[in-house]
Amino acid sequence: MRITGGAKRGQRLVPWENAGIRPMRDFVRTAIFNILNDLVPNCCFLDLFSGTGSVGLEALSRGAASAFFVDRSIAACAIARQNLTLLGFLDKGHVLHADFADGVKQLEERGCKFDLLFVGPPYGKGLAELALSKLGTSSILIPEAIVVTEVYKKKEMNNCYGNLKLFDRRVYGDNLLLFYDTVDKEDLCLQSLNE
Repeated sequence: MRITGGAKRGQRLVPWENAGIRPMRDFVRTAIFNILNDLVPNCCFLDLFSGTGSVGLEALSRGAASAFFVDRSIAACAIARQNLTLLGFLDKGHVLHADFADGVKQLEERGCKFDLLFVGPPYGKGLAELALSKLGTSSILIPEAIVVTEVYKKKEMNNCYGNLKLFDRRVYGDNLLLFYDTVDKEDLCLQSLNE
């Protein structure tokens, strides 16, 4: 597994095979960042269910100002920290050992705000829906935030979760990428009138 773009392009990440983690394949990660492209430099990035940290590390390599990595696995957090050290990003990367809900709560309490967020939970456990529902009512999103989630391609997901609305979807092999942004006030009014 390698960083696919930016200042650390081509850099191998530390081995992860024995940690029980399902990292995102390089070509899917490349696709996400090709889509987000101009939004990454100087952004604050959240990698939720971060695993090895490859998505947040990719963001840092491509110019993100900071990245937070949240995972409940001690092994995953250790690998993310090792990767931050390997790439020289310890000053920009912050690892939280917590499940997604506690992680989001801690970030709210710290007053953190994020431009871009990636939600990559294990498949088949309903965690993507729970995480998006939590983020859709959270104060950690700036008004123009974009949330990307990766689920199995046959997974049915809602178009709206709180203040998040779906605006794009892409399929890469077995992976479905869903792109959500925040609902503006006019959209909220229309949504409430239609309910």
